[in-house]
Amino acid sequence: MRTIHHSSKTSRREMLKDLAGMAMASQAAPLLDGEVLKNRPPADAAKGVTLEDEEVRVTFDPVSGALTHWVNKRSGWAIQRRPELGNSFRMQVPLRGRHDNFILGQKQRASRVEKRGNQIHLEWHDLVSEHAGVLPLSFAATVTLSNGALTFKARLRNRSNLVVNTIEYPYLGDLSAPAPRMKMWRRHMWYGNLQSDEIHPHFRNEKGYWGDMSPLETAGSERSLFCLIQSVGQGVYVQVSDPKATYLIQYTFEQKPGDLNSITDRVPEGETISGHPVHLEFRTTHFLFAPSGSEVKLMPVVFRCYQGDWQAGVDLYKAWRKTWFRQRPIPAWAKEVHSWQQIQINSPEDSLRYSYRDVAKIGDDCAANGVRAIQLVGWNRGGQDRGNPSLDTDPRLGTWQDLYDAIQQTQAKGVRVVLFGKFNWADMTTAWYRRALYTYDVKDPYGIPYQQGGYSYDTPVQLAGINNRRFAIMCFLDPAYRRVAATEFAKVTALGAAGFLYDEVCHHGVARFCFAPHHGHAVPSYLYAGDIPMAEVLDAVAHRSADFLFAGEGPEDILLQHYPLSYFRIGDGHTPVCRYIDAQAPLMVAVTGFDDREMLNRILMYRYIISYEPYNFKGRLGDFPLTLAYGQKIDALRRRYHRWLWDAEYRDTIGATVTVDGAPHRLYSVFLAEGGERAVVVVNQDPRKEIRAQVEIPRPHELVVVSPEDPEGRRTSGQLFIPARSAAVVLERIPGVTP
Repeated sequence: MRTIHHSSKTSRREMLKDLAGMAMASQAAPLLDGEVLKNRPPADAAKGVTLEDEEVRVTFDPVSGALTHWVNKRSGWAIQRRPELGNSFRMQVPLRGRHDNFILGQKQRASRVEKRGNQIHLEWHDLVSEHAGVLPLSFAATVTLSNGALTFKARLRNRSNLVVNTIEYPYLGDLSAPAPRMKMWRRHMWYGNLQSDEIHPHFRNEKGYWGDMSPLETAGSERSLFCLIQSVGQGVYVQVSDPKATYLIQYTFEQKPGDLNSITDRVPEGETISGHPVHLEFRTTHFLFAPSGSEVKLMPVVFRCYQGDWQAGVDLYKAWRKTWFRQRPIPAWAKEVHSWQQIQINSPEDSLRYSYRDVAKIGDDCAANGVRAIQLVGWNRGGQDRGNPSLDTDPRLGTWQDLYDAIQQTQAKGVRVVLFGKFNWADMTTAWYRRALYTYDVKDPYGIPYQQGGYSYDTPVQLAGINNRRFAIMCFLDPAYRRVAATEFAKVTALGAAGFLYDEVCHHGVARFCFAPHHGHAVPSYLYAGDIPMAEVLDAVAHRSADFLFAGEGPEDILLQHYPLSYFRIGDGHTPVCRYIDAQAPLMVAVTGFDDREMLNRILMYRYIISYEPYNFKGRLGDFPLTLAYGQKIDALRRRYHRWLWDAEYRDTIGATVTVDGAPHRLYSVFLAEGGERAVVVVNQDPRKEIRAQVEIPRPHELVVVSPEDPEGRRTSGQLFIPARSAAVVLERIPGVTP
């Protein structure tokens, strides 16, 4: 069997050759278990072919194979509501001179739609394309219903002379809200957050009005292995059931025929508008690039209904994650309550703020203020975001020995130094790129290198984007480039640093696939499939030491296995999904304000590590004494009450309710200690007013209230008076359990 990882010897020209001379389709062979094809609809064609258990009922059309009806039996939500809008799949099969050639599932007749036990088997053969007639393609799927979970598995056999770029399957032609005007959102993980975008009754066109006929929104598996279709009190969980994620899947939403108006993005009310059916489509788009002669298994996709808010959906992911997630060791100091300072010592505009010898003085500041680690940025030749991927020292800042000595002196005081770097990009202005690195850059389908636009620092000319250092995107699938990265990374370990923070580890800019024919991989190949091999190369250089900390900027959940400390920035709408998934993961957030109580209170609420960054990580700790003082109080509180605030399980808002003057309050979090004790962190973000909050915990034991500024504690009934810009914590003590 030829799989998606097809031979790199197959040239793009061969894969895209014209239809002229293409052989007529031969009789299709069965794809599933060697069984005989069923070319006639079953006796119950009028009723459809149905799978059903206590949770869901799903029906397929016996002639077309389309998914025509899907209902959540527990809530009555008709997720796929109108049978006439049911769909099966769509494929893009580009022709020479016409890339816009699709195979539409609703125009195909299924060769087989057969129910066996808790499965339905479907097959389609000799598919009719829009602009090339019948093509010798066969597509087979198995849909399994087990304990409310629908699993879609499929296989493509391509006997044409063309490439099948994408297959969109499964395909819901009429994704409906539980009630006509009820809200729905799409939610997926990205950069430490569970992003949220409304899809009903408002739908924003993410691709631009020029991009497609109807408004379109997508999210990709390179960011999140799951997507939630969230409504009020219930939702649908969608999972890509392959943690290796060997190719890209996009969660695709399309609002047809379009929005009611272009000001509010409101969806038309009613079943039709101007004679067109109003409906929201949802499909998972598999980017296969399946060449001629290949047989490709699609990654399984799982759908499951759930009751509740996003936490109930993420609980389904957590249960699956436990079956495959394996994390590298984390140094003991990184697991404790502690804080960091991030500081840039040089920028690409030659700011030269601090020398290597100054690093030891910065370490003295940290030691005096209880800060346990420094993220050192811009230490490499040229400064931050210049010279990548080079990790040479910069003689303008001092000698290699100066930096080595400063690191050792700092770490002798109990302050770890974690060096900053990245391998995604190559600075295109360097002689190294022009001489050698260009051979490893990622090429697009036209043979042109993908580029990242670079970053702006310090000077008016660069802040205007005029002299930015543009980056070529490097191919992690190329073993030769991984050896280059390993050589550079060895310079970090040689300096005796306590760890490495891989900046921008979470993405590869605009590139998703590499089409370079000389990198030793199939053409094209999914670029993100190189992330784990790259992590394994770096891990080998560090000799898998449990004392060396691997960290990254907002790594995807898959990569947290290799870069367990995640550093990111948050805003007011942040949903702490990574903390909810892993209560003990070292997650760190930037604090930049000069009296940044609001951010520090969120850090307390979400059990994040503080990263002090005065003057946008270019200043010293003494530059913002108000922020530093409040952060120290928060860490002291977490050390003193670590049983409730650090060692406990983060439960978001599950397990307690908080009201302010009788109205629901949203800024709080619940922790569950090992012995069953609960803690509730309540934040008052009002800039001027004190609030009166009431905390309700089911069947509470003795309750005590503490705060960063009043850590001693006093008994409470759950009623709290919290000053402006402050936080309070209600701790539960259970007699005979709490030490």
